[in-house]
Amino acid sequence: MTILLTIIHVLVCFFLIAVVLLQSGKGAEMGAAFGGSSQTLFGSRGAASFLSKMTTVAAVIFMLTSLTLAVLTSRGGSVVTKTPASQQQPISPTDGPVEAPRQPAPQQGSAQEPQQNPPK
Repeated sequence: MTILLTIIHVLVCFFLIAVVLLQSGKGAEMGAAFGGSSQTLFGSRGAASFLSKMTTVAAVIFMLTSLTLAVLTSRGGSVVTKTPASQQQPISPTDGPVEAPRQPAPQQGSAQEPQQNPPK
């Protein structure tokens, strides 16, 4: 099911890109360059074109497939909880990282000055 949804999602992605690129901008007419545009900023646009309807449909399908894929993949849970305890391999002390030998902590006041040997 996830594979089918992923295929549909990718196809809708390409379709949505194509439909958006095929549309012309609002100010694409020659008269718009000289201020002769008859459209107002938020006024009526008239009937929506076929491409704008297809853009809306493709966007809704894209969002639904995105949401469905997100829900389906989150239900899988963690890999850690799927592995039974009997199949886990015990970790021996030699398998872990080797720690570097610890150096003694510097004394107060000696951080700026190197330690000097006492006079003999």
